Amino acid sequence: MAVDVRTRRDRIEERVRAAREINFADLAAEFDVSEMTIRRDIEALEALGVVRRVVGGAIAVPGKDTEPSFATRMADAAQEKIHIAAVVADLISRNETLILDSGSTALAVANSLKGRGLGLTVVTPSVLAALALVDEPDTTVVLTGGELRSGELSLIGPTAEDTLANYNCDTYVMGVAGVDAERGISDYHQAESRVKRAASRRADRVIVAADKSKLGRVTFVSISALSQIHTLVSDGAPDHPALVAARDMGVEVICVDRQRNSLDETAVGAG
Repeated sequence: MAVDVRTRRDRIEERVRAAREINFADLAAEFDVSEMTIRRDIEALEALGVVRRVVGGAIAVPGKDTEPSFATRMADAAQEKIHIAAVVADLISRNETLILDSGSTALAVANSLKGRGLGLTVVTPSVLAALALVDEPDTTVVLTGGELRSGELSLIGPTAEDTLANYNCDTYVMGVAGVDAERGISDYHQAESRVKRAASRRADRVIVAADKSKLGRVTFVSISALSQIHTLVSDGAPDHPALVAARDMGVEVICVDRQRNSLDETAVGAG
């Protein structure tokens, strides 16, 4: 039975809040309308801040303490994360000791490091990142202990933090949920955030990798001020307020040119 536009959009909003993610084709079949009509509905809901479009559908915009599933984050901005990861990997020198975070962006970095022959020592709380690099020639992988977090396959808790406290590393590559001009770096999960803080204390350089959807977002747990990181790699616009603020605080801001899969040379610099 056909419904009016307002009713259809209300029902789509109810559906995405309950299921967290929706598919264009399924909604088109359910409401007996074209996918183009559904796309217009989703665009209207996105303008209201209810959803965020992804390939083939949309996901609910999370609250400050509501973390999307790992699978959803892997699918969201997947190509952008690959481009960002390649730029981050270019910043890693041969024979570095590297702390590699958990999360979808950090996993993309792990995959980008493969085949480069850098001879790294990698300390990570991510089972997935460890598996990605364990067979890399001349690479030593140290997996922290701790409580295994379901879905994420990340290690959290005091044991993970204590493991990190035993090492002095060159670089920490951090994945985050939010980068804001005023609130700084934030994430959803308290235990994950404590591991991130512990890692930050044990590295000479902190690189934050964040796709443009993270810019201007503030999530539940504060990790650090922008001034406490060294490099921020993103595919956001160079004039985004979060990137401008980071640059003004002396952070090296590297904007990834997604079209050329390279750096936008006009957007690289420190404050």
